[in-house]
Amino acid sequence: MNKRDELIAKYAADLKDKFGVDADMDLLTKVTIGCGPSIYNADSSTVSGSDESELETVKNNFLIKKLGLSAGDDLDEGIAAIMDQYGRSNRSKYRVVVYYLLTKHFGKESAY
Repeated sequence: MNKRDELIAKYAADLKDKFGVDADMDLLTKVTIGCGPSIYNADSSTVSGSDESELETVKNNFLIKKLGLSAGDDLDEGIAAIMDQYGRSNRSKYRVVVYYLLTKHFGKESAY
């Protein structure tokens, strides 16, 4: 099992443990690949739910550019809902898990 496969298994376990979600492994793999090398860096592999600039980056670079959503699609509310579900005090919110949940939340699986 290579490093990426190990991380995908870790993300699937995180979805199951924290959200009770059985991950769509195909979509989870595509989201993981889409994140590129950032998944291997301790800092960039997580999302800070309390850092407004980080959340703006998620909104602009992922929701608007990658998923093709418009700024008026209640993006902030979607991000807030995912952050609340993950637990604002949880320091290790995996970027891939957040992106996966946002993709599902907005019904944009077709972007992958």
